[in-house]
Amino acid sequence: MQVSLDVEEQWENLIKTVNKDQIPIDCVKKVLFKLEGGKQKTINLSTLRGQGLELEEIELILTRSMYDMGKKIVNIDYVIDVKSVRQVVQPLTNKILEKL
Repeated sequence: MQVSLDVEEQWENLIKTVNKDQIPIDCVKKVLFKLEGGKQKTINLSTLRGQGLELEEIELILTRSMYDMGKKIVNIDYVIDVKSVRQVVQPLTNKILEKL
């Protein structure tokens, strides 16, 4: 008997194995800056894209934020947009697999 996993869960499990530094910024939902003193700053990239900002503008906002926070940054975490990753990767996977 074959176990059926939720497709979304399969993609989330796959993404967990990828080095997050290698994921394109357009597949990132949010960037979480962990700061000294236990504070956190979040930049919601999905919201920025929804407001019509281009990729270059979003990169500028991230760069400027990192510069402004400077040495206060303890860690940076990324929340990955699983649907965006799936939309990018699935057609490529299908193309490769159809040749087998």
